[in-house]
Amino acid sequence: MKNQIFQNISRNVWILGFVSLLTDVSTKMIDSILPLFLVSTLGANLLTVGLIEGIAESTASILKVLSGILSDYFRQRKQLAVVGYGLSTLVKPLFAIATSPAWVLIARFGDRVGKGIRVAPRDALVADMTDKAHLGAAYGLRQSLDTIGAFTGPIVAFILMSLSGQNFQLVFWVAVVPGIFAVVLLAVFIQEPKTEFEARQKNPLHRDSLKSLGKEYWMLVAVALLFNLGNSSDAFLLLQAQQVGVSTALVPLTIVVMNITYFVSAYPAGLLSDRIGRLGLLVSGFLVYALTYLGFAFTSSPWQVWVLFALYGLYQGMSKGILSAMIAQTVPSSLRGTAFGFINLAIGVALLVASILAGSLWESLSPKAAFMTGSIFAVVATGLLLGSRSSSLSTQK
Repeated sequence: MKNQIFQNISRNVWILGFVSLLTDVSTKMIDSILPLFLVSTLGANLLTVGLIEGIAESTASILKVLSGILSDYFRQRKQLAVVGYGLSTLVKPLFAIATSPAWVLIARFGDRVGKGIRVAPRDALVADMTDKAHLGAAYGLRQSLDTIGAFTGPIVAFILMSLSGQNFQLVFWVAVVPGIFAVVLLAVFIQEPKTEFEARQKNPLHRDSLKSLGKEYWMLVAVALLFNLGNSSDAFLLLQAQQVGVSTALVPLTIVVMNITYFVSAYPAGLLSDRIGRLGLLVSGFLVYALTYLGFAFTSSPWQVWVLFALYGLYQGMSKGILSAMIAQTVPSSLRGTAFGFINLAIGVALLVASILAGSLWESLSPKAAFMTGSIFAVVATGLLLGSRSSSLSTQK
């Protein structure tokens, strides 16, 4: 039975999944302690921390479009992915030798540039190596493996910090190792599918090319943009957990709980979407998010926080891979990189606006207002998705 479940997933997709796993172990080891390192060791203020993150993430969002377009134009997805993963690994030693916030900004900027280069080609590569009937399972599997790294990295960092007497540099140096393995795995063992080249290569940014992406795709972009306008930084969830009564020492473990439910649900949800259709599952994921954020608005005890973080992971498992599969099956194969690039740009811009909006509402009104706004955006986005896509997507798998 186990072999039957996984037999339709190509070897290359598995390898890409383990590349993501190793990269996330490396990245999350650093991310989990970087704010503390900036504030306690380098003397940075919270404004500086926010500025570093804002610059890095905004840059990544823009580059996702450019790399996606280039991967379509030159038909070289693997090479761009290798460059992206390689750059992120190459700059990680800068964290270990940083003596000022400026060095951290350079390292963080380089890391996010690497992410911006690799994401769209990698996501398109998954679709290139998978038949349409199993796209949900393929993206779900990659997300599941990626999430293992997301909760393993902070745990490894916690262990190293505990054993070394809070030695930040040790964690930063160790984090380089899984990053190197990830690049080697991608460069040596992934075989890019052979594609037929057209006699005249089309410009992915030409009006006809963008039009050929289709109304269904652009509506998905609009839905993702609207939904993520309410999807503020997870930092607000952590802050709410602390205010409700979860001890400071246990707050990081809430993210571990979230990633465990994300890991457990992503592949089964993707597999199910291949069999019964994707629209209903994506809608369900959005509604789980709306209920979760509504729960954060009214939570009053620590046990409720743990349940809500578990539900937050479930929402991610039910939506992220499925949205990728919907994009991959909707657009022409020759424009998949461009398609993933534009939707990642829309999401990146929306996430930045969402965090600014949530912070403003938190300060000027209340935490409840911030979380309720996120819930409302999710409900409105769900309505838009159902209103525009139910007739065309309800029969697709």
